[in-house]
Amino acid sequence: MKIIFESCSENEAFARTVIAAYITRLNPTLEELSDVKTAVSEAVTNSIIHGYENGAGDIVMECCIHNYDVSIIIEDFGVGISDIEKAMEPLYTTRPEWERSGMGFAFMEAFMDELEVESVPGKGTKVFLKKTIGVCEEQD
Repeated sequence: MKIIFESCSENEAFARTVIAAYITRLNPTLEELSDVKTAVSEAVTNSIIHGYENGAGDIVMECCIHNYDVSIIIEDFGVGISDIEKAMEPLYTTRPEWERSGMGFAFMEAFMDELEVESVPGKGTKVFLKKTIGVCEEQD
C-alpha cells in the first residue's frame, strides 16, 4: 500500500487510522495496534514539524505485510537531517521553542522491532519501521 498526503497536522490522525486499518488483517493485540499507530504518528509528526517546518509538502507512507511482519516507510522531501545520530538522541529537539519533547525517535525505537533513518540535507528523510504482529514468543 502506498499513499501520499499533505504535510498538515490533521493528516497525522489520518495516517494513524490508515495504518490501523491496514494491519487489522494480522489480528493485532490492542498493544501492538497502539505501538504501530504511535510510531507512525511520531514519524509523520516529525515530517510535518521538522521536515517541512510546518510548511507545505508531501508525505509518502508505504506499508507492506509479509507473513507476520509489517514494514512501514514514512518519507518526506523536506529539509533533511544533517546529523541523524544526534537527532535520534532522547530529548534532543531542533524546536525547543515549540516545547517539543525530543522523544519521537526514542518512541519509534521503543514501540517497533526495527527502526532505520536515512536522510539527505535539503532532500528529505525516510524512516523505516518494522514490527512482527500476532506472534507470541514461547515462555520459558
